[in-house]
Amino acid sequence: MSASVGVALHGARGRMGRELLALMKQSSGLRLEAALDRADAEEQGEEVQRFAPGAPGGVCLTADLEAACQRADVVVDFSAPSALVELAGVCARLGKPLVTGTTGLDAAAERAVAELAERVAVVAAPNFSQGVTLLFHLAELASRRLGPDFDAEIVEAHHRRKVDAPSGTAARLAEIVTQAKAMDARDAVVFGRQGQVGARPDAEVGVLSVRGGDIVGEHTLFLIGQGERLELTHRATDRAIFARGALRAARWVVGRAPGRYDMKDVMGLSAAD
Repeated sequence: MSASVGVALHGARGRMGRELLALMKQSSGLRLEAALDRADAEEQGEEVQRFAPGAPGGVCLTADLEAACQRADVVVDFSAPSALVELAGVCARLGKPLVTGTTGLDAAAERAVAELAERVAVVAAPNFSQGVTLLFHLAELASRRLGPDFDAEIVEAHHRRKVDAPSGTAARLAEIVTQAKAMDARDAVVFGRQGQVGARPDAEVGVLSVRGGDIVGEHTLFLIGQGERLELTHRATDRAIFARGALRAARWVVGRAPGRYDMKDVMGLSAAD
């Protein structure tokens, strides 16, 4: 492997793509080899600085997957499930590792990622925040250690334009907590409460959503016992945190054995127990 890692960015015109382009210039150990997006994008053939101020110079937007991936050491993808399927096929043919944050994968995209991971290293995560990754780890550890005597509640807050609830991060937190407490998430997780709901049962995890203003993202896990409670909170104030995590993953994945990894692997976090 060369002293710096060459990156092909797939989905360069998207919100995350622009964040990554803006960070590439200041990221040590990385160089931008190619920027990819749809063939009908009006910026095709133009330097990426046109739509991403602060991006490295000398790289033009392209739709040629084969040529772009061939030049790179690793491919970073924030696109759409349908586009990911074709990209995974190209990475498999060329033997290129992949870092992907594309979400909402359908069966075809999930299958494509799984098949690719049999041939190369793939880091796939719905959230590349390093702080959120550590929050997941601590949530598992604390839920296991405190046990059934501590009730678990999750509160998440996002900007007023967010269209889904709860957030994917809150849903993942609920999965982690229920697994750590040996609960069935399908029965235990309650999304909000209203009316005469009765006393809170032991085997329950409440998830509440707050929407307003320009909140980037906040998640708190309450573990509430008799006479004490533990609060684990992550607050995001800048969407660039996700791009920073993805670039850390891009450095880490090059040279790894084939397999499917996540940010917990990238950060070297062992199992909570």
